[in-house]
Amino acid sequence: MLAGFDRVRWPGPIGYPSKELSPAGKMVGVVEFTGEAPVPMDEAFGAELDGRLYTDLSRLTAENSVIPVEQFYIRTRASNLLDVHKQWLVHVAGDVVKPFDLTIEELRQMERPMGLHLMECSGNVRSLHFGMIGVAEWIGAPLSNILERAKPKPDAKRVLISGFDTYTAKSASSVPGASWIFTPDELKKAGAFLATKMNGSPLTRDHGAPVRLVVPGWYGCTCIKWVDEISFTDDAIRATSQMQEYASRTMQIGIPQLAREYKPATIEQAAMPIRIEKWADGEKISYRVVGILWGGTVPVTKLEIRFNPEEEYVDVDNFQQTTNDPWSLWTHTWTPKQPGTYLVRLRVPHPQVVARRLEAGYYMRSVEISEI
Repeated sequence: MLAGFDRVRWPGPIGYPSKELSPAGKMVGVVEFTGEAPVPMDEAFGAELDGRLYTDLSRLTAENSVIPVEQFYIRTRASNLLDVHKQWLVHVAGDVVKPFDLTIEELRQMERPMGLHLMECSGNVRSLHFGMIGVAEWIGAPLSNILERAKPKPDAKRVLISGFDTYTAKSASSVPGASWIFTPDELKKAGAFLATKMNGSPLTRDHGAPVRLVVPGWYGCTCIKWVDEISFTDDAIRATSQMQEYASRTMQIGIPQLAREYKPATIEQAAMPIRIEKWADGEKISYRVVGILWGGTVPVTKLEIRFNPEEEYVDVDNFQQTTNDPWSLWTHTWTPKQPGTYLVRLRVPHPQVVARRLEAGYYMRSVEISEI
């Protein structure tokens, strides 16, 4: 399963903690998670609003922890009507002193390395192997520079960012409306930028070419693709259709009617296993759980794991988080007491850490152990 990854060149590793703990012996296989749909992984399928690509996270290692562009998840594929060869303009308008257009050439003159950032679809679910999450190295133009250049008027309290969103076919599962409304402070605090390159290469059509918004620490639904307009507006603007579609997935209270009622769609602290390795030392069998930790705003010092509801949580034995974005890899050696089905669940035992999905068991995964 991991063959060939040693030949891939990456922007830079996100390593394991300093202590490398492995079971005795050698790895003899990987145990698949159960109860998850047999969907295609690492390949795009479908079209337009119904187009998808799910990333196979089981391939991650300390050395290969950045997702290649061709395997990075896709929630919506490019419209058949999208023409990336035309002169692309980002129209900056609304409550500003003087509207202006930004060309791609101007954006490229402003671009700089923005670092490694994680993106997760707010609809990332177990049935799809949690394959709608990834880390990439981004290059783009800081949005703060563009906001300052716009010289908004005093009443301009919100920023509406929209992208090309016209399709040839009606979707069975999604509604058009690629736009999100922020406050200028939210965008500046997050370090938002208009991305033009991903892992050193120009964006692909399906990943938002020629330009997409990236809001570090916020769910992917806010990271508008095919950006063509930035508009300043007052505080009474209604929430967009996309904000309302994703209200429950971004843990809002009800469906906010006004943008100012919408709480920031930030990713809370989360963790899950991505692979369970089987190790053999003579006749002795043990397992190593490999997982990721991401989200939140403050690095945590302790992560706990449990393998069934009747068991107690124990400390993950190989874990260290130094930054919340992008993700941290962790490992835990496990010797099951008997064969059977196990429900692997994580928690962060810090009362101040907000982790509602994690606490609700959202990222729990199931595995069937047949040999001990």
